[in-house]
Amino acid sequence: MVEIASRLSMSVTIPRQLQYREFSLRWKAADEPVATEDDDCAEIESVGAKASWDPELYEAKHSFVWKLGQGVIDLLDPMPGERILDLGCGTGHLTDQIAQRGADVLGVDASPDMIGQARQNFPKLRFQLENAGEMKFQNEFEGVFSNAALHWMTDAENVASAISRALRRNGRLVAELGGRRNIGRIEDAIESVLARFETVTMPKSRTYFPSIAEYSSVLEASGLEVRFARLFDRPTLLEGANGMEDWIRQFKWYYFEQLPSERRRKALDEVLDVLRPILWREDGWTADYRRLRIVAIKV
Repeated sequence: MVEIASRLSMSVTIPRQLQYREFSLRWKAADEPVATEDDDCAEIESVGAKASWDPELYEAKHSFVWKLGQGVIDLLDPMPGERILDLGCGTGHLTDQIAQRGADVLGVDASPDMIGQARQNFPKLRFQLENAGEMKFQNEFEGVFSNAALHWMTDAENVASAISRALRRNGRLVAELGGRRNIGRIEDAIESVLARFETVTMPKSRTYFPSIAEYSSVLEASGLEVRFARLFDRPTLLEGANGMEDWIRQFKWYYFEQLPSERRRKALDEVLDVLRPILWREDGWTADYRRLRIVAIKV
């Protein structure tokens, strides 16, 4: 186990709700679990730049994120009247929670399906279709919030630059995303099974799960000074007896789409057989999440 902890300088003026927090930078070995201050804040993947989404399946089976995403909002601590950008807002539930604290919030997402669902869910809030790396906002927001979305945005450098441009000086990015080896066991199982099928070529990864050091470097290259970063394990219970199948169909089905339709069921069943001894418990399926939580200030 390797651990380095230090209090970072707070000499830069930052919003008052962050001034009295102690920010530390922690590294832990990948195989060592880290307890969180809000273990009830389990969530599943949110939405960002994934090619297509099923908002009905997302709302019905994967509502963990908007029901239990309070911890990241508490870290953001939005103030009445602040302009906040919710990046990768999905179906809008966390956007609504930010608005309930009095902030002037805009939700953006790259998925037309998710934006449509968000507008239907919360017609009084503002939602906008945006590709994160191509956002044109300039010095408009006191805060950028993102929960379980940035790992879908594989052009991390362009996204970081766009976030930096969108923030006013001393504005903050408060985000949580999948970290290094997030869902590693699930991905290993899918790839090992599909490798047995002669017609399969492994698709290019559609996710970005960085380490603390990697993502800090990306952010700081865009003028975002990291004040807090934490990488931790958070096994997350999936909903229902078919929770793992539903999860794969929502988030990893693109691996299976290159198979003939009559072989997809067989491949999926084989993946579930590999995962069952590892991720099935008496209370159901769990996903092997590792989360990276981060706060950075535009300097």
